[in-house]
Amino acid sequence: MRYVRAFIVFWWDFVVGDDWRVAVGVALGLGLAAFLAHRGFAAWWVLPATVAVVLAASLRRATRSTE
Repeated sequence: MRYVRAFIVFWWDFVVGDDWRVAVGVALGLGLAAFLAHRGFAAWWVLPATVAVVLAASLRRATRSTE
């Protein structure tokens, strides 16, 4: 059981890391891209746009907290 817990903790730390909001944003972007692709839309643009928005929001939070 100890190995299972260590495995889960490793993946949680690897995916979520320091900011859970980034992980949620990327997961939502992946879900939206999958949904749009399943419906037949060109969804290639969703992930780059998601990364740009999530990165900008993360940088804004980081720079505000240091001032």
